[in-house]
Amino acid sequence: MIFGTFDGVHDGHRHLFAEAKRHGDHLIAVVAPDEVVHDLKGHSPDMHAEDRIEHLTRESHVDEAVLGDAESGTWQVIRRHRPHVVVVGYDQNELRAELEARLGEFPWFLEVHAATAHKPESHHTAVLRKKKLSDQAFPRPGDVS
Repeated sequence: MIFGTFDGVHDGHRHLFAEAKRHGDHLIAVVAPDEVVHDLKGHSPDMHAEDRIEHLTRESHVDEAVLGDAESGTWQVIRRHRPHVVVVGYDQNELRAELEARLGEFPWFLEVHAATAHKPESHHTAVLRKKKLSDQAFPRPGDVS
């Protein structure tokens, strides 16, 4: 199981998918609801959760994409799907710490692993979002509106 916003899948996400899939035979991607994204990141996602889920279902390593909990920290999605491994992104330190602190609440064997980074200077969602906003504000010569 992996968690994220997945607001436009990029190569950094695909690296996470492939790395997570090596830990098991069925990868579930948990997509943060729109309201949770806004609360966590201070802005709404570019795509609604249903569209983000749809995009993930087309990814080769993702077997299932589901909507995450409406309230952060309740972990109902983990209880419902009972994964044996959760792989967090290299930059999801708070998520990893919270999950590791609460492992005793899950009555089955559950491991938490952190994925390695894949070109974070160019393949991190925040970098790509900033570039997209910059490109919209300052179109390059020859770009058609």
